[in-house]
Amino acid sequence: MATGFVWDERYMWHQNDPTAAAVVTAGGFVEPGTQTENPDTKRRFKNLLDASGLSRKLVDIPARPATDEEILLVHSQDFLDRMQGQNETGGSMGPLANFGPGGIDIVRLAAGGVINAVDAVLDKTCENAYALVRPCGHHATPEMGLGFAIVNNGAIAARHALERYDLERILFLDWDVHHGNGTQAIFYEDPRVLTISIHQDNCFPPQSGTISDTGSGKGEGYNLNVPLPAGSGRGAYVDVMERIVEPAVKSFRPQLIIVPCGFDAGGFDPLGRMLLYADVFREMTRRLMAAANTVGNPPIVMCHEGGYHASSTAFMGLAVMEQLSGEQTGIEDPFAMFIKEMGGQDIQPHQTQAIDAVARLVNQFKPRWD
Repeated sequence: MATGFVWDERYMWHQNDPTAAAVVTAGGFVEPGTQTENPDTKRRFKNLLDASGLSRKLVDIPARPATDEEILLVHSQDFLDRMQGQNETGGSMGPLANFGPGGIDIVRLAAGGVINAVDAVLDKTCENAYALVRPCGHHATPEMGLGFAIVNNGAIAARHALERYDLERILFLDWDVHHGNGTQAIFYEDPRVLTISIHQDNCFPPQSGTISDTGSGKGEGYNLNVPLPAGSGRGAYVDVMERIVEPAVKSFRPQLIIVPCGFDAGGFDPLGRMLLYADVFREMTRRLMAAANTVGNPPIVMCHEGGYHASSTAFMGLAVMEQLSGEQTGIEDPFAMFIKEMGGQDIQPHQTQAIDAVARLVNQFKPRWD
């Protein structure tokens, strides 16, 4: 199984203004610290792939800058003008969506990297791919960046695939701990794209990602939110895969699957309150691949999103890469022994209640997808 991998050292040069970490000033008594979104977790992920030897077994997919025309597939001309107008000095495209001088060159490189990953799988250079890009993308809407995201990398690549390859059905599965609000907004009225977001209930953005948001117009029924209660572990996430994701894949029959892949549902992550560890991400990847195999094996492209605990995130990434590639390194997640024994790994009644509500929507909308 050939697995492609997008990486460019320049992704690590993106600057997310550290002053953005001070959400409140407390009268001037908040000491500045390191921005939560920084290069460390992504570089450690890449370093572990290298140290394990797995990198040598992956197909290198080069990054390249996204063009104006490609960015405009999703974002407005005003958005593009504002973004490019700040490139020389650095600036912001919205709350927590900051960049340093020359940063838009890196933003373009991230979007172009995900486009190249989509091209690689649809041109059959590889069977699946992972784009370890930075900055992330799934919070960016057509008019605004948000939450570390400047442009929506995955959505741009999806629109590119719809146009260049004349696809009819693309499925997004976003398992970042935060709601994929940008992707939802972009495809909310588009029945060609089924968006599923599994996230911590009312975490970020505030008041976003409710079960009642199911799409509108021709897109009604093509947006599913799975807002899980804080403290959800393996049992809840596996139940979501079994009862929501797998039936949706089998009914919708996507021609391409894009996974905005965040690891911030990990048990030690500072920006989430979930209980996952590496083998849960491995299991979710395995189940997604198995479901895809039942409907003609559409290619899977993962684009990196969140994950902010420097030491444990790399092992979650390694587990996903092992499952995608079919290669086993023998390296075990040293953090699993702590997280998997935490109370709450088994599914809880209040979590089942939340999942039941979305499962009913799946049954309601399946006739539209078939």
